[in-house]
Amino acid sequence: MKVLISDYVWPSIEIEKEFFKKNFFDLEVSESQDDLMSKIHDADALLFCFADINESVLRRAKKLKVAQRYGIGVDNINLDVATELGIAVSNIPDYCIDEVSDHAMSMILALNRTLTPHSNMVKNGKWKEVAKSDRFYRLRDATLGIIGFGRIGRRLSKKAQGFGLNVIAYDPYIKDSQIDGVKMCSLDELLSSSQMVSLHVPLNDETYHIIGKDQFELMPDDVILVNVSRGGLIDENILTDYLAQGKIKGVGLDVMEEEYPDANNPLFQFQNVIVTPHTAYFSQESNEELQIRACEQVFKVISGKKPDYLINPEVLKHNDVNLE
Repeated sequence: MKVLISDYVWPSIEIEKEFFKKNFFDLEVSESQDDLMSKIHDADALLFCFADINESVLRRAKKLKVAQRYGIGVDNINLDVATELGIAVSNIPDYCIDEVSDHAMSMILALNRTLTPHSNMVKNGKWKEVAKSDRFYRLRDATLGIIGFGRIGRRLSKKAQGFGLNVIAYDPYIKDSQIDGVKMCSLDELLSSSQMVSLHVPLNDETYHIIGKDQFELMPDDVILVNVSRGGLIDENILTDYLAQGKIKGVGLDVMEEEYPDANNPLFQFQNVIVTPHTAYFSQESNEELQIRACEQVFKVISGKKPDYLINPEVLKHNDVNLE
């Protein structure tokens, strides 16, 4: 059996090498998209991170039984084609919950206290020039609106409540009016009522530019906006305009519309914008957990069992798929 890794963003794949060697699987790693196309034709399983697993890649795979995502989102694989070809697609939806919620909370706190601009001013010899007129929210008097109330959104709500924040949430797939002391409301109500907004939804046709001009118009001036989910949720052109008008207190981005943004990106000119390079998920512990659990899911499918988190259950109806 051959397992192919399309891409990874951590220093070592020793965990994968040890796991598959112990189970007598061959392991290969592609070096580029072209290399992926050349190596996938005889692969039985695919481990993928951020690579584009498009229709051409999937149709090139003649033996592929499972495509396992290193992570949560599966917007970079063509699910319809995978299902058509009898390829089970799975992910790891319940790892890095603490890391991502910690990252979002850290951004909220840093932006509210204006930590980065004030630190830069002091380092440039401007201690006396730090403006005390900047807007600082007293957390126990402020409201955090969480868009997407899944695992990460709920973990963030508990941490935010620990700081005294009032938390409200929007999630169209949740019918309850209240969960764990959090009021569920419409998106418009959330945006107009929250001094801080944090995004925790996948990127799809429904959520693309879920924050655009109409949504910014609903937000109060001096809003804090955080996105640690997916680039594309925020219309960055509109965001730039509102920042230039001074209508936003601060923005925290761990992801952007351009996966690897150019240093000249207009958002980078603003001192009240914090950008991190898609590291919200990361800790040594979470990464090792992700690697071993992804390997285990691949092994289950190769062994004829359903993965724990099957994204395309319709694949079970395929004539060539027989998973218990």
